[in-house]
Amino acid sequence: MKTLGILSISILLVFFSCKKGSFITSPDAAVLISADTLKYDTVFVTSGSITQSFKIVNQNNQKLRLTSVKLMGGSGSAFKINVDGTMGPEAGNIEINANDSVYVFVQVNVDPGSGDLPFVIRDSIQVSYNGKNKIVQLEAWGQNAHFLVNKEITTNETWNNDLPYVILGYLYVAPNRTLTINKGCRIYVNAGAPIIIDGTLQVNGEKDTADRVYFSGERLDDPYKFFPASWPGIYFNSGSYNNILNYAVIKNSYQSIAVQDPSVNADPKVVLNQCIIDNSFDAGIIAVNSSVRATNCLITNCGKNIYLLKGGNYDFIHCTVASYSNTFIQHKNPVLTVTNFVSDNNVISSSNLNAQFVNCIFWGEGGGVDDEVTVAKNGNTVFNVNFDHDLWKIKTTPSDITSNQILNNEDPLFDSISTNKNYYNFRLKNGSPALNKGVATSVNIDLDGNIRPVGLADLGCFEKQ
Repeated sequence: MKTLGILSISILLVFFSCKKGSFITSPDAAVLISADTLKYDTVFVTSGSITQSFKIVNQNNQKLRLTSVKLMGGSGSAFKINVDGTMGPEAGNIEINANDSVYVFVQVNVDPGSGDLPFVIRDSIQVSYNGKNKIVQLEAWGQNAHFLVNKEITTNETWNNDLPYVILGYLYVAPNRTLTINKGCRIYVNAGAPIIIDGTLQVNGEKDTADRVYFSGERLDDPYKFFPASWPGIYFNSGSYNNILNYAVIKNSYQSIAVQDPSVNADPKVVLNQCIIDNSFDAGIIAVNSSVRATNCLITNCGKNIYLLKGGNYDFIHCTVASYSNTFIQHKNPVLTVTNFVSDNNVISSSNLNAQFVNCIFWGEGGGVDDEVTVAKNGNTVFNVNFDHDLWKIKTTPSDITSNQILNNEDPLFDSISTNKNYYNFRLKNGSPALNKGVATSVNIDLDGNIRPVGLADLGCFEKQ
């Protein structure tokens, strides 16, 4: 009887082993395809390709043989497939072990078209097994563009909103030359392509969303379109002057605005009017002994939102400066840092500092930063730092400053903040302590282009409507 029991167990093991090694042939076999549609955001023609993938999962206790995985558009399609290492447009007789899976990688290259507007490219992939077919839809948006490789502006040049501009290599504006970018332009910048200004940059955006001028990385597909440090940023060198950016949106850079050395004339080196700077990995605005005037600007969710070092001349009026720890950038630094010095190999170098911050909001959450505003002085240079009618989150008030009518640690009550959904609306709710708390200035509009009232305007870049 003991021998019989052992024999029975052996027969069962052989039976189940054979079952796992055999192929399931039923059309009702449990097969999971991880996506029913692959969508590709704007792909610039001639600018490389984007790859996505999906899985085909055999949920059965037996092997599954795929008859074919077929790109229905064939070899002429803009899409290319790779099925478990086999290049398409079709792969056949693919075996998937029990409770195992294979990957299908799908790449899209968009050939230039004749139209100026975005165009849609569609195809599909048919997965066939046991007489059954399943379809995965493919959809990509392609767009022609001006492709600028190692572009140097050596004569005055104007860009208009006919096609997007894709910057590869670098963009350089030579001394005493001006690049003018008119309303509605979209500038998409490669990961290794800095924008370097030795001359002048003039950005002529307007208040409507479609008329603003946008700077961002060239990858517009998920998840890359949300990544900080997707491109280097805009760098204004020593000899650059008379730079004015109106209604510009600068996103996802390493350092969005970097400004070096004093202006060569009496005007600020960089003027920012109604600009949005967001999701910069290192700094939104970094300036070293330079000059910046910013009005109605929103500087948010950067490693260091505003970083002003070694003195200079700065005016920030009606700006909202805020950071929240999120998936991409942890809020570890104050949203505003101002110093009249830098230290290099323990050698202190300082310069005159004149800075004023009027009708501004400085706020941060989720990162354990106690003082969202830090001001540091070293040496005996001129040191004038004034905060007038501001709201800030702070534990220890900076020394060596002057201040007037400060709202301390009062939540500004921004309209909607969802770090999980990557959604931020920094307009003010009803009941915000920042409403009607501003001092009168010459600024008569807000970031949306709405009229500010005469008298008690709201703090920050948005006026409550």
